[in-house]
Amino acid sequence: MWIIYALLSAVFAALTSILAKIGIENINSNLATAIRTVIVLIMSWVIVFITGKHNDIVNIGNKSLFFLLLSGIATGLSWLCYYRALQIGEASKVIPIDKFSLVIGMVLAFIVLKETINIKTIIGGTLITIGTFVLIF
Repeated sequence: MWIIYALLSAVFAALTSILAKIGIENINSNLATAIRTVIVLIMSWVIVFITGKHNDIVNIGNKSLFFLLLSGIATGLSWLCYYRALQIGEASKVIPIDKFSLVIGMVLAFIVLKETINIKTIIGGTLITIGTFVLIF
């Protein structure tokens, strides 16, 4: 089931990039990010309430809350940088560089989360890296 959500995530991420590039024309990229963030916030809370998970908020531990806070800050910084890059650069170049986060995330998973490194992940990460540089240059 996770693979379906991952594929849907990829489709929506691709749509996000194209729709954002169209939407940020003639407006400040930070303002565009703020507008997008409000929509994401509303959607997230609507889904939390629809699924009845709002009551679980009292069960969140300090460690989880701290790391969710850090993740939120990282997401915000990523979105601000992404929208600015998208506004001033070509989407076909900005998007692959942004998706290089896959390789960075894999490396961090090995270092921080102590996930197992295998030949498939090394080859895949290398190919993504090569592909990113081919698309940039």
